[in-house]
Amino acid sequence: MNKENLMYGVIGLLVGSIIGFTFANNVNRSYVGQAPAAANTAAPGSDPTLPPGHPPLAPGGNSDTAMPQIAESIDKARNEPQNYEAQMTAGDLFYQIQRFEDAAKFYEQAIKLRPKEAEPLIKLGNARFDGEQFAEAEKWYVKALEIDPKNLNVRTDLGLTFFLREPRDLDRAIKEFKAALAEKPDHEITLQNLMLAYKEAGDEANRKATEDKLRAVNPSNPALNPRPQ
Repeated sequence: MNKENLMYGVIGLLVGSIIGFTFANNVNRSYVGQAPAAANTAAPGSDPTLPPGHPPLAPGGNSDTAMPQIAESIDKARNEPQNYEAQMTAGDLFYQIQRFEDAAKFYEQAIKLRPKEAEPLIKLGNARFDGEQFAEAEKWYVKALEIDPKNLNVRTDLGLTFFLREPRDLDRAIKEFKAALAEKPDHEITLQNLMLAYKEAGDEANRKATEDKLRAVNPSNPALNPRPQ
């Protein structure tokens, strides 16, 4: 496949993805074991060129208008390696279609341009995490926390890099989850993951204590087993 055809293939995938995607999925990823959210249903009058359930690209927008804009964003990042915003935009576009290696390249360039910014460090960590490169994700999350040490979601995701890797490092995962809870004891995501880490470690007393705290915060949390009536 030549370069031009490859580019249009990538753009087609991007148009078929959720353009309005944001990195709130950092929160969703932190819910270990949570079932995926139900797919949206297509609204009447939605753009027939998009997959079922796809939100509008923009008011009155469609794939024909989006495709040149996406191509322009990617080309701009490649042609302007010193343009921080262009690197971040291209990284986000590739992240949306789960091309994590391509996304990582643009985030890495953004970090070179602004090494003291937490955002590209977090996003590079996310790309490595979702690519199941947990040791790499750890490195970037640690750097991000050096800049923004009170970011609870990043701290929790750092803990998850130890929980999910092979072999697991449950002691370190628990340490990071507890560090996050030291900042916000009722942080639901972290409580859930700490409970699961204690369960995996066979620490029933701490698992039960954490479960009780989680139940007090949100009795409907999906990780909780219903109590017998």
